[in-house]
Amino acid sequence: MHQTTRRNFLRSTAALTAGALAAPSLFAADVPPANKPKPRIGVQLYSVRNELKTDFDGTIEKLGKIGFAGVEFASLMERQRKPKDLRKLLDDNGLKTCGTHTPLQTLTGDALKVTIDLHKELGNTFLIAPSLPAKTIEQWQEMAKRFADIAAKCKEHGMFTGYHAHAGDFKLKDETGRTSWELFFDTTSPDVIHQIDTGNTLDGGGDPLAMIKKYAGRTKSSHVKEHGVKDAPVGGGKVDWKTYLDAYESVGGIEWYVVEYEQADPLAKLKTSLENLKKLGR
Repeated sequence: MHQTTRRNFLRSTAALTAGALAAPSLFAADVPPANKPKPRIGVQLYSVRNELKTDFDGTIEKLGKIGFAGVEFASLMERQRKPKDLRKLLDDNGLKTCGTHTPLQTLTGDALKVTIDLHKELGNTFLIAPSLPAKTIEQWQEMAKRFADIAAKCKEHGMFTGYHAHAGDFKLKDETGRTSWELFFDTTSPDVIHQIDTGNTLDGGGDPLAMIKKYAGRTKSSHVKEHGVKDAPVGGGKVDWKTYLDAYESVGGIEWYVVEYEQADPLAKLKTSLENLKKLGR
């Protein structure tokens, strides 16, 4: 994603995976094992982009009152205010910075230090690229190498970089049948975060469960988004969330579930999504 567009996020296909179409379980409590830290639930601020334009502070306050534990920035939103002031606003509303979607150019060269310093002030450790300018197998291989280098630099500061899934990441395949998503994560450093997006992946005909298992321990942050029912909040579509959450927490290494809802009336749908995740013991 470049900061000027999100249209790629909204593209979808009719291809569905069999595992995703299983009837969702009722929201019976399913608490993670006691010896593992309980993942927290954040919200991608692109969900409330229009609300933030008219009332930034008030919208952040509403998200805190709904009960989210953190916010993930997008489109360089975090650079519109002084870090100290933004950190205070989040602290005052009981919110952490659980990540950012930041363009590739902010993760390379001298710009990476600026990004790292900013997010140190915000207490964030996840610097996620929402889209990449790769169209061919060779370009994806080159991107994988670049992100291995970025990850090594971030690691020196206790941070991670990563990539966020889109439908198109499951279309292009190499001669062995690997998708560009797999090619990227097979080739890059194990320190690069695997930020699967359930809705986007299913839209592209991919299998999120298979990817979470294949890249065990690397799905530290994930977008939880519905699929199969138009405009549904989490828990209102076709995704079998109990199975997904079990996979995230048994092999994925999940630290943050990040809810994203891109349609109308986002605050109400975000609230419902959070309530449904809590009914599952999260």
